[in-house]
Formats: sequence, structure tokens, C-alpha cells
Amino acid sequence: MNKKKSFLDVISENTFIHIILSILLGFLIGALFLLVMGLSVGEAYGRLVSSVTSVKGFSYVIVYSVPYIVAGLSVAFSFKTGVFNIGAEGQFVVGAMAACVVSILLPDLPKPVLIPLCFLVAAAAGALWGSIVAFLKIKWGINEVLSMIMFNWIAFYLSNFIAGIPAIHSEGSAEATKNISANASMLFSKDFIKANGLAPTANWGILVALVIMLVIWFIIEKTTLGYNLKAVGVNKFAAEYGGISVNRSIMTALAISGAMAGLAGSLQLMGMGNRISVFASQEGFGFAGIVVALMGCSNPFGVFVAGIFYGALIYGGSKLNLVGAPTQLINVIVGTVVFFIAISVIFKNLKNIRRRQRANAAASAARKEAESK
Repeated sequence: MNKKKSFLDVISENTFIHIILSILLGFLIGALFLLVMGLSVGEAYGRLVSSVTSVKGFSYVIVYSVPYIVAGLSVAFSFKTGVFNIGAEGQFVVGAMAACVVSILLPDLPKPVLIPLCFLVAAAAGALWGSIVAFLKIKWGINEVLSMIMFNWIAFYLSNFIAGIPAIHSEGSAEATKNISANASMLFSKDFIKANGLAPTANWGILVALVIMLVIWFIIEKTTLGYNLKAVGVNKFAAEYGGISVNRSIMTALAISGAMAGLAGSLQLMGMGNRISVFASQEGFGFAGIVVALMGCSNPFGVFVAGIFYGALIYGGSKLNLVGAPTQLINVIVGTVVFFIAISVIFKNLKNIRRRQRANAAASAARKEAESK
């Protein structure tokens, strides 16, 4: 007869429960910080909830969520295939800049042509950025994590350089590119926004994110390509023994992951940014994608929900100063969530320890019983 599972057994076997507990612990730690600062937990968290539950507030959440969802899908895809794409930040930047340049140089193309073209060049730029790293790993064995970090900075300075080119740079005093063409904008019409009480930057990027989610799920779960990539991710030696090209899988995984990160950059630009500023520091969309992928358990559907949750935290957190709470509280919550997700393996180790203890206790009892006879 099966023994009833303990609470520790349940949480050690269920990743979803790990995530929920990590989120709850994150908010608990945030509450402790508020109490230490002498602020009202109820008032701060009440403001956080109320700012994202109105129609206008939730539309802001959706707008904020889109780049996080797609960047999260990018990182989650690489996780599934055994590659840690810490270079999503650089791929995001080059994708956004590629879309920006095309929009500025070809402003008169009709909307049905210009928007897909911007998506295409953004995906191509991100895929190229990821493929270069894959090539360096395959050809010369260069560690992909180190090269991705370097390529993030190369993308950062390359974007700033391109933003300063006279044909691209703003004609005013702003340290930024020109605004993208109106034909490249994904915003809803002003009449639609006004009639429905939406955020001024409301756009249909969430539909693109939804399509990307479904495509990635289909590739991973329903195609031979997805099977091969997952096999390499589980055990590259066994996959190679089974006839799967590990090098080709690494190249494919980083190209697809990079393409999605590039698309995330174009969605941020065309749905909300409207232009690219000269960066003073990295914006962090790609790194946020890692957080979203972790919270979503690297499952495409989970990442979609996690991206919306993360967008709600970022937007709602920006309103905390209205009640005297620091907006940095969200960074504390998110950091705590990621920390507990990252150490969730402890639950599994504790389970194994308890299992060994029970086995040792049973063996000891059996020996004593044998000795007493």
C-alpha cells in the first residue's frame, strides 16, 4: 500500500509548488522590509494590486509584459535544449536596433509590409548574434556564457554607435534615434484607446507574443527538431550516440533563441518605445527574460503567465511611491523569488536525506529484531 506523501515530498516533486512558494516568500520578505521601514504592508500591497486591476492599469500591464514574455520564451527555449542563453540582452538590443533602422530608412512602406519586415530583420539580427556565439563554441570550444556576456556589451556599444549616425540620430537635441515611422507602429488607434479607457501605449503586441508562444510549444513538443534539441539538452553524449548532431543542435537552439530575443526587442520598440535612446546602462530586458523563464518553469504556457505577472510587478511597483513605499521594493521581491527558485533543489535534497534516514532506520530496526531472536 502506498504511504501518504508528506508536505516535503509534495513540494520536492512539484515544480509548480516550488514556484508558488518562492513567490509567496518573496512577498513575505518584501513585507518585512516594509515593516522595518515603518510602512504599512496593507497600504503598499493594496496600491500594488489596485494599480494593475483597473482596465487602464491592466492594459499597461499587458503592454509592459510583451517584451518580457518573448524574452522569457527565448531563454526558456534555450533551457529546454541544454543551452544557457545569458546573451538574450544583447540579442534583444540588436533586434530592436535593426527594426529601428529599417523603419527609419524605409518609412514610406505600407504598414502591412513594413511591420513584418521589421519583425524579420529583428529576428535575423538576434539569430545572427546567437549564431556567432554558437559558432565560437563549436569551432574553438569557447565557453558560451563568457562570450555571450561579451557580446551583450558589444551590442550595447554598437547600438549607441548606430544611434549616433546622422541618418539615424534624432534631429533634435535628444540623445536618441529618430522616431520610427508611423507605418511601423503597433499602437491601437487613438479612438479605440479612448473609447475603451486603455493605456496610451496599448497595442496588439500581446497577440504576437501569443503566436510565438504557440509556435515554440509546437516546435518543442510536436516536431522532430524539438525532440532532437531536447535530447541534446538531457544528455548530449547519449544524443550523439543516437545519431543526433550535437553541434548542429547547439547552433539551431541559439539561432532560434536569439531570433526570439530579437523579436522581443522589436516588439518593445514598435509597441512602446517608438525610438531607441543612447544607453547609459543595459536596460535588462534580456536578463528579465531569465527571471520569467525560471518563474514559468521553462514551459511556454507558464512563461506567458509569468511574463504577465512580471509585467504587473514592474508596472505596479512604479506606483508604490504614491504611498511612500520605495519602488525598489519590487527588486527585493523579484530577487527573493529568483533566489528561492534557484535553491529549490534543496527541497529535493531534503527529501533524499529523509528517504535515506527512513531506510537506515528500517535497516537498524530489522537488525535489532534479528539479534533479539
